[in-house]
Amino acid sequence: MVSMVFTALVSSSANGFFHAQKLSSSKTLANRNQPFLLSSSRSFLLPCLSSRQSNSKLGHTGLNFSSNRGISSICFFNAGDKSEDKFDDKESGLVWPILRRWEVPWEWQTASLLSLACGLSFVLSGLLEATAIPYLGIRFEDLSLDEKAEIFFVDQSITTVAVLGVLYGIVNTYQPLPEDFFKFDLREPFNLQKGWLLWAGIGLLGAIITIALTGTALSFFNGAPPKRETDALVRLLPLIGSSTVSTACLLGITGVLAPLLEETVFRGFFMASLTKWVPTPVAVIMSAAVFAIAHLTPGEFPQLFVLGTALGFSYAQTRNLLTPITVHAFWNSGVILLLTFLQLQGYDIRELLRT
Repeated sequence: MVSMVFTALVSSSANGFFHAQKLSSSKTLANRNQPFLLSSSRSFLLPCLSSRQSNSKLGHTGLNFSSNRGISSICFFNAGDKSEDKFDDKESGLVWPILRRWEVPWEWQTASLLSLACGLSFVLSGLLEATAIPYLGIRFEDLSLDEKAEIFFVDQSITTVAVLGVLYGIVNTYQPLPEDFFKFDLREPFNLQKGWLLWAGIGLLGAIITIALTGTALSFFNGAPPKRETDALVRLLPLIGSSTVSTACLLGITGVLAPLLEETVFRGFFMASLTKWVPTPVAVIMSAAVFAIAHLTPGEFPQLFVLGTALGFSYAQTRNLLTPITVHAFWNSGVILLLTFLQLQGYDIRELLRT
């Protein structure tokens, strides 16, 4: 919600499957169409079927395999079902991770209705809270800044729980989900291929540079800085730098709750679902556009679109929601901390944001 502020501040200043190696053994399979099992102390890079598919095929074979050595990889393949050139991108170990698609278990009807349900739950939760506050005897204008900050935090918490509750409640009916859906994995943060913290840093740096260039280009072609719209940050401005409690609540809203909610919905569900029908890069672009539109600030659409694209590609690379959440959290928190610093230095941040 506050990404456009940082934009203003900055701008103003292989798709292919490899051939399986032929293996020799003392025992051979008489029928080529029968599924086979590979086990070895060494790791073979072979595409494995999903747990649901493998269980289904194993149940039809009735074959038992045993080995004195530990099984490091178990892969089933029916040569009679598919030829090598028909394997999907997501089953190839050689394709770039950023291009692989998710295994989506639901159809477009579910994806559409669930997206609509998330939007409605967001709107309705806000309306219910606004209606309930007067009945609780709370007069917002009489509250102190710290009390207002606490109410904003509770408001965002309720909205986050409501939307994610609807999302997970429906998605859980498709259990077991593929392992790369809604994945939160703290392991190997600096792994070159899937390190969530490494790629969060790359995504954040790329977003800063690209959005700065976008803002500069818009200013150049328009002859003036792009008009910035009023968004939810405006009602938070009086709280910035007012006290430790207010700052902590703002960081909780913008650095934790908002990234968790938006990335789970826009990247974890919506973008991943789109890959069932379109290539992953196209899904990234489409979800970034919806992400930008959802902020209801048309003047900031280019910058929000660029940010959403960076978030989408960082998630596609790692398949770990911690990556876009970290990028989003640092982006939003950076805005709050920077504005707090400027406020403490005596700058009029409201006037600064209007320039």
